[in-house]
Amino acid sequence: MASIFSAPTRNLDIVTLHEILRLRQDVFVVEQACAYPDMDGRDLEPGTVQYWMGQGSVDATLRFLREPDGTERIGRVATAERARGQGLAGQLIEAAIADSRTASIALAAQAHLEHWYGRFGFVRSGDEFFEDGIRHVPMTRRR
Repeated sequence: MASIFSAPTRNLDIVTLHEILRLRQDVFVVEQACAYPDMDGRDLEPGTVQYWMGQGSVDATLRFLREPDGTERIGRVATAERARGQGLAGQLIEAAIADSRTASIALAAQAHLEHWYGRFGFVRSGDEFFEDGIRHVPMTRRR
C-alpha cells in the first residue's frame, strides 16, 4: 500500500517536484489536451502544500492552497492512468480535509466529477463554467 506524503512545495526535493509536475502535465496537458500554464506560480506561494502517493514514482497528487481571504483550496487533483481505480485521489482528498485549518475548503471540479467530490462533503456553490474548454463547477465543503 502506498503512503500519503505532504510537504510545502518549497521543501520538496527536486525529483519529487519533477514527478508531481510531470504527472500533472501528463494528465491535464497531454491526456486532456489542454494547453494551459500549469506552472502558474501558485505552487511557490507560502502555505501551498503538495500531497502525493506512490511507490517509486508519483501515482497521484493534489495541491492545497491557502487563499488571501482565508479559504483553503484543493486543486490539481491527478492520478496516473496506471494507478486509477485504486482510490488514491480519494485518500489524498481525505488527507487534505483532515489537515484543513479553516471552516471552508473550495475547489473547481470538472463537471463529470461533481458527484465524486460530493462523497467528501463538497457541494456545488455556483454556476457551471468553462475552463480550458472543460465544464467545471465550483464546490465548497464547510465544517
